[in-house]
Amino acid sequence: MSRLNLFHKHSRCFICLILLLFSLSSLVSQRGSVSMAKNDSGNWEKSPFIICFGEMLIDFVPTVSGVSLAEATAFKKAAGGAPANVAVGIARLGGSSAFIGKVGDDEFGHMLSNILKINNVDYSGVCFDTGARTALAFVTLRADGEREFMFYRNPSADMLLKESELDFHLIKKGSIFHYGSISLIEEPCRSTHLAALKFAKKEGLLLSYDPNLRLPLWPSADAAREGIKSIWEYADVIKVSEQEISFLTGDEDPYSDEVVYNKLFHDNLKLLVVTEGEKGCRYYTKKFHGRVGGFRVNAVDTTGAGDSFDEKKLKEAFVFANACGAITVTGRGAIPSLPTKEAVLDFIPKGIEQPHSLCLIS
Repeated sequence: MSRLNLFHKHSRCFICLILLLFSLSSLVSQRGSVSMAKNDSGNWEKSPFIICFGEMLIDFVPTVSGVSLAEATAFKKAAGGAPANVAVGIARLGGSSAFIGKVGDDEFGHMLSNILKINNVDYSGVCFDTGARTALAFVTLRADGEREFMFYRNPSADMLLKESELDFHLIKKGSIFHYGSISLIEEPCRSTHLAALKFAKKEGLLLSYDPNLRLPLWPSADAAREGIKSIWEYADVIKVSEQEISFLTGDEDPYSDEVVYNKLFHDNLKLLVVTEGEKGCRYYTKKFHGRVGGFRVNAVDTTGAGDSFDEKKLKEAFVFANACGAITVTGRGAIPSLPTKEAVLDFIPKGIEQPHSLCLIS
């Protein structure tokens, strides 16, 4: 397979944003619980507690790239789900994270909770449903390493999480509350999501939003657009892809800084990140915007590539996040491919990094 850039076209970078937050502790107010982690100098420092809310499921990935589901002769099962990818990604980097969601009281559900446990993710907020199965997603890998999805969730346990099952005490302990939009599709999970989000906002957590558009799961494109935008104004940090910009703005130019600022940026937003295919990613704040290039790797599976305000620190954080994504796409399955901090620091000097740019806003 030819060498491909880290964030190639239409990829979903589940961990890019939250890895940025992990690196930028200055974005997080000094509240909530913290853990102690060693920094690059070997000294112990505080690490913010990141609460991830949403879906966790089983991805079935063909063992051979470039085939359709019908053509695949074998699949590898792997834990997945964008918010869960983020929680595990943070923990593997030495951070402190928790996952809140619901799985089936079945073999897959208990497998998933055990994966959280062995990766040192707080799983006390995970519920088990005796009447619904754990969600499944079959993921085809085309020749370029990109994915197409077929979901089995009619309904799955993650859709049935109730507000009465929320661990508000766990949320209150957090510094960052991270979430997507899939949990907004159906009740009762939609109302539960809104309750958790509003509680986190009231308690002063920084809110991190990765819409993670999965159009086949929504009743219609209009419903998806309306649902994703319904909680837009709550977020302090938002990560979107090129495709999502086009979708949310009615096919306007996803590369236009003016479109991003006029159509997507809101008054309370601290940072908006755009994953930009093979070019890496762009970032926007109220005072400046710029681009950080990706790393060139042999992409195998982009699932979970980026389920990664001092300008200098911002760029350093994105280099770290992009390196995490680059490592992730070289394996099959999201969570199994997430790197450790040591692996990222070892990779960065060896990677082929793209150019950076910065533009100050007067």
